[in-house]
Amino acid sequence: MRIQIIPMTIERLPQVAALEQACFPADPWSEGVFREALANPRVSVLLALGEDGGLLGYAVLSVMLDEGNLDNIAVAPQARRQGVADALLSALTGFGRGHLAALTLEVRASNAPAIALYGKHGFAAVGRRKNYYSAPREDAILMTLEFEHGITTAG
Repeated sequence: MRIQIIPMTIERLPQVAALEQACFPADPWSEGVFREALANPRVSVLLALGEDGGLLGYAVLSVMLDEGNLDNIAVAPQARRQGVADALLSALTGFGRGHLAALTLEVRASNAPAIALYGKHGFAAVGRRKNYYSAPREDAILMTLEFEHGITTAG
């Protein structure tokens, strides 16, 4: 599958909010949260588009000084296990290598496929956040990918 990674635009806001609802029905981000992200210069939202231009997934990155946090990543159910999250993570780690000291993220402790994918990209588990998630309540694994002079130091 050919995947194009582009920055989010306001025109795509309803599609992104609908995908968020489909992926996280228990506690989705609102359209307003995504609108605020678009207006914030420290937040980037990347979209993964298919060959037909349809939305396959998105990732939200917040940057504070020289550190980035992967706030959210979602892939449409019908597009999972087809390289969409991999393409989004490649774009984010590529940005990180050129601009950041580290990227961090939290992932559900039970989400073994995501943990494996993050590990493939060089993220290492560095901690645990007790009861971080609700619906259902679950711990999060804190993962970090450190960069030094454009070269990853993890993985």
